[in-house]
Amino acid sequence: MKYRTIGTDPRTRRTVSVLSLGAMLFGTTVDEQTSFAILDRYVEAGGTFIDTSNNYAFWFDESQGGQSEALLGRWRRSRGVGGEITIATKLGGRPVAPGLSFADTALAKNVEGLSPKVIRESAARSAETLGMSTVDLLYAHVEDYVTPMEETVAAFAELVAEGTVGMLGVSNHWAWRVERARTTAVAAALPGYEVLQYQHSYLRPRTDLPGRRSVDGNQGYLSADLRAYLRTEPELALVAYSPLLGGAYTRADKPLGVDFDHPGTESRLTAARKVAEETGATVNQVVLAWMIGHEIPAIPLVGASSVAQLDESLAAVDLDLSPEQRAMLDQAR
Repeated sequence: MKYRTIGTDPRTRRTVSVLSLGAMLFGTTVDEQTSFAILDRYVEAGGTFIDTSNNYAFWFDESQGGQSEALLGRWRRSRGVGGEITIATKLGGRPVAPGLSFADTALAKNVEGLSPKVIRESAARSAETLGMSTVDLLYAHVEDYVTPMEETVAAFAELVAEGTVGMLGVSNHWAWRVERARTTAVAAALPGYEVLQYQHSYLRPRTDLPGRRSVDGNQGYLSADLRAYLRTEPELALVAYSPLLGGAYTRADKPLGVDFDHPGTESRLTAARKVAEETGATVNQVVLAWMIGHEIPAIPLVGASSVAQLDESLAAVDLDLSPEQRAMLDQAR
């Protein structure tokens, strides 16, 4: 395993593995025995960075979520896991009642949002469920256009000051709102977002299509604005969810969909397949290795429904791509 440091404050920054394990489906579509086996294998291989959310995975049983956090809490207690494993969770996207969906029209009323009350109560509930006195990394999961940004920034900072949260992160926000929130924190001498979690992979999605939460597009994709932002703010860390696009790189039964329907997709797939052939690796491993070693380095957040799937991803950490292979991958358009 390889490692990197995220965060800037010596009191809260963490050294984490360059491959993160997503626990989204643990406790729902991935049963407890299999989930524990995957978690055990990840730690055995040197993995130290596990990701969840307080709303995972509400869409499978029309609940408010929490199954993933609950399973991780049971696993931590049964294995005696402590501060050696960094746990990240999210708040703000939990449905206010069972049966609601991100896809519903009145989205602003469907999820809890980022008010000070929600932030405090949700963070405390997550900490208790996970069995942690301090949540290592807490994300603002989705945008809240109702709560004043100053209130959200101050509420997150209070948790850091109290020691109940270590670092702060943000996910699925427009780039301008990330920068505004960070500027607001700096102006008030408060801790701000240091980790950005977005959907990012080797293939680039279209940006001209409306998203589920905005007619202007999908806030969850790593946009050109965010890439430029990360390039000029190297102290920020990027965590990339869905790096393998749900299996679409290698499985015919997992189509890419309209978001990737453009000429650059086939060009990039051709390049990835060629590098895979040259290295003897899988296309999935090439994608993960490309991301980890990119000039804007990403920490891929991989899911797994079996130990074998996890092992494929773990092997990517030790896959060294040559400068020529990286150039081939980067230059594909």
